[in-house]
Amino acid sequence: VIGAHAAGCAPLIVGVVVAGTALVATDRRTTGTQVDDQTIQLRVANELSTAFGKQPVHINVNSFDRKVLLTGEVPDEAVKARAGEIAAASQNVRAVVNELVIAPPSSVGDRTNDTALATKVRAAFVNTKEIAFNSIEIVCERGIIYLLGLVTEQEGQIAAIVASKVSGVKQVVKVFDYATREEIERRRAMSSSGATPTAPASTPTPEPATTPTK
Repeated sequence: VIGAHAAGCAPLIVGVVVAGTALVATDRRTTGTQVDDQTIQLRVANELSTAFGKQPVHINVNSFDRKVLLTGEVPDEAVKARAGEIAAASQNVRAVVNELVIAPPSSVGDRTNDTALATKVRAAFVNTKEIAFNSIEIVCERGIIYLLGLVTEQEGQIAAIVASKVSGVKQVVKVFDYATREEIERRRAMSSSGATPTAPASTPTPEPATTPTK
């Protein structure tokens, strides 16, 4: 796997996005699911690297609750579609959200800015008591913020609004799975007891992007 910050060394950059620093104790995923997500990220990144080793692509892989988000840049629709197929066929992946765009690979400077912007959004979440920030993963690509996690409808709406108000954010795309407060508490109880919670019954498609109003 070529690291996401190794830009310029080769035309292919397939990396794993470290989307957040979620604490195991408060994460709504079980510890086993968190480990699965880390494994999925590395495996899918490696599979994509093998498939597109000679092509000018930049693909970031993030997994939350075994749902994979692909972001970055690829040269054409065929590569985008193939990347989605590879991710969907990978072991333990339950769903794929393919947000790849047709464009040249982003620059090192762009990716550095994205990392800084994600950090700013995370800080805004920490300071917002209505958001269970340790249960939301943040991915930033070209100034667009993608939000993943298991949340209530209200938490998802508040998170999108807070993120959209951070200076530098161009758009916010919600890639959440939704549940009621009771369902979330049930999952927490099952996690504490060592049981395996079931995955969300459905995986919503990414919601229309929220455009910040400055």
